[in-house]
Amino acid sequence: MGLVSWIVRNLFSRPMTNRFPKTPPVPVPEGFRGKLQYDPEKCIGCQLCVRVCPTQTIKFLPEEKKIAFWVGRCVFCSQCVEVCPTGALQMSKNFLLASDDMHDERYMGGPARRRGMER
Repeated sequence: MGLVSWIVRNLFSRPMTNRFPKTPPVPVPEGFRGKLQYDPEKCIGCQLCVRVCPTQTIKFLPEEKKIAFWVGRCVFCSQCVEVCPTGALQMSKNFLLASDDMHDERYMGGPARRRGMER
């Protein structure tokens, strides 16, 4: 009988989740790892981020000596941020990344936005 009473009680109670997008999203906690941010001016082309990325999200562009990344492949582990000697990579608090277009600028970073990411 405990399961039935639990189901009935939950049918008539308020939801525990945020009613997003009807309400604003909840504030993110300190240390939240959202979308990767890249500052190409700080990048020295050392490729440490390329080497530590477990999902091969980051690609080095030798002709520009910069990186490009595809956020749709990122697992937000922050290893690239920790290894970057110049602070060119940072984790933002942005987590609203949904799109039906895999080439949407929310998914691309660095020079990939200008010319597309080669696979």
